[in-house]
Amino acid sequence: MSTASQATPRLAPGRSGVKKELPDRFKDYRHVWVFLELERGNVHPVSFELLGEGRKLADKLEVQLAGVVLGPPGEMVEDAVAEAFAYGADLVYIVDTPPLADYRNEPFAKALTDLVNTHKPEILLLGATTLGRDLAGSVATTLQTGLTADCTELDVDSDGSLAATRPTFGGSLLCTIYTLNYRPQMATVRPRVMPMPQRVDKPVGRVMRHKLSLVEDDIVTKVLGFLPDNQSAMANLAYADVVVAGGLGLGAAENLQLVKKLARAIGAEHGCSRPLVQKGWMPADRQIGQTGKTIRPKLYIAAGISGAIQHRVGVEGADLIVAINTDPNAPIFEFAHLGIVTDAIRFLPALTEAFTRRLSPHSRDKLAS
Repeated sequence: MSTASQATPRLAPGRSGVKKELPDRFKDYRHVWVFLELERGNVHPVSFELLGEGRKLADKLEVQLAGVVLGPPGEMVEDAVAEAFAYGADLVYIVDTPPLADYRNEPFAKALTDLVNTHKPEILLLGATTLGRDLAGSVATTLQTGLTADCTELDVDSDGSLAATRPTFGGSLLCTIYTLNYRPQMATVRPRVMPMPQRVDKPVGRVMRHKLSLVEDDIVTKVLGFLPDNQSAMANLAYADVVVAGGLGLGAAENLQLVKKLARAIGAEHGCSRPLVQKGWMPADRQIGQTGKTIRPKLYIAAGISGAIQHRVGVEGADLIVAINTDPNAPIFEFAHLGIVTDAIRFLPALTEAFTRRLSPHSRDKLAS
């Protein structure tokens, strides 16, 4: 008769209990790729941030870092190639054909899928932008591989597997996801999650062109024109050097004027935490956090924000975080560099007045320098 002591121990669920058995057809997949997103003629900054992160992964794996540029023939693509090398790429794959002049899912997904099937990268990184999310999902589905979205950290395990960490359960937990038995291992990362690497001018390196067997008549969707969004509030939170934000501790929508006045006084962008967007007090493009904008300013002032992990994920890359809250036990004080326990409604006007007295219009632009 069996007893509990004789029972075979069971491995706990998780990475330690999963055996990696990479099929033979994937064993020649090597190198780290970064998709360079072209945005109206310019490379989206998240692509450079990913090249910096991709460089670290490639060095750990002792493989090459490659950029991928898709676009129309001409100067726009050539400039993007030069920038890829300036930010650390060892080589660049190009697909330049007229159907790629404007983003459409069908031709872009086919071009990137063809490249992957031909040259076989082990890791493929894309920005978690509107374009990147759309493209990554289609490519991963076509290739029947795994995709980890909105990552906050990337690393490689001891066996070379990509360890992609992202928030889950509404931002209350962080989990690390592995794509053990499929290639490429794909991940998207939001803008400003990773630091911007240093740009170093250097000659263009090895370039490999790939011919796309697709003509315009084969594509169902057509681009009739481009209409810029002139109604947008044009929030530039992700790349602002100074940000002031308010939370539920401000008590009422009208008190957000205190945040905006301080932001104007110091030449900053203004934002808010998720509950204020849910209440309709601010538009969604001003939301900071895991479900809003990720920011990496030199100075971040948080007024009346409790600092739940959803918010923390979006701001912990800031050089200096100043938290203002009446609750001395608020979670934000656990990661803020400076904490002020006081009522933000009374403190913000005094802070604005002090900045206004001490800063000239010219010096406000230099506050974060």
